[in-house]
Formats: sequence, C-alpha cells, structure tokens
Amino acid sequence: QVQLVESGGGLVQAGGSLRLSCAASGTDFSINAMGWYRQAPGKQREWVAAIGAGGKTAYTSSVKGRFAISRDNAMNTVYLQMNSLKPEDTGVYYCNTANGPPWSWGQGTQVTVSS
Repeated sequence: QVQLVESGGGLVQAGGSLRLSCAASGTDFSINAMGWYRQAPGKQREWVAAIGAGGKTAYTSSVKGRFAISRDNAMNTVYLQMNSLKPEDTGVYYCNTANGPPWSWGQGTQVTVSS
C-alpha cells in the first residue's frame, strides 16, 4: 500500500517562501508522474503542479513562475518550492500520483499565507 507523508508547511507572510516535501513508500516511485494538489477552506481539492518520470513539469496558471516542482528518485521524494506566496495560496497541500487513479491521500501539510 502506498503511503504519502507531506511536510514543510507553515505560516508565512505574503511574499515569503516555503518548500514542501512529500515522501512516498510502497510504490516504484521513479516510474510515476507525481503531482501536488491543494484544498483551500470551503473549496474542492485542485491540482497545482506535476512532474513526469522524465522530469517534465506542468503548473496550474495561478502558480506558474512562482512555484517549482522537483523530485529526487533516490529519496522517493517530491518537492514543491513556493515563492512569492499570496494569501490565495492558503490551504492544505497534498502530493499524489499525477497519472491514473489517486493513491490513498496523506494527511497533507497546512500552508497559511497572511496578508
């Protein structure tokens, strides 16, 4: 069974930065496209960024140029560097596979951006 453990969230002022990490176990991590998702209060979970097995990246338009997704296959970990944070980036951030049905969701990591 796949397990996902997200970390790195916190409270930051607008314009600040955070780096999120997600450690995966129970899967052949290196062959999976991985994604970051977020859920703002009162809203549905949305896709934020993805990285393919070969390293190709994609972003939702609202974070393009501010966020960067990366991966370390040796560590079975995917990262999300978030810069120039805005209050609308507030939410719980999750990682999961970016192709096929999602695995079981982890607990997520809370990101709160104050104005």
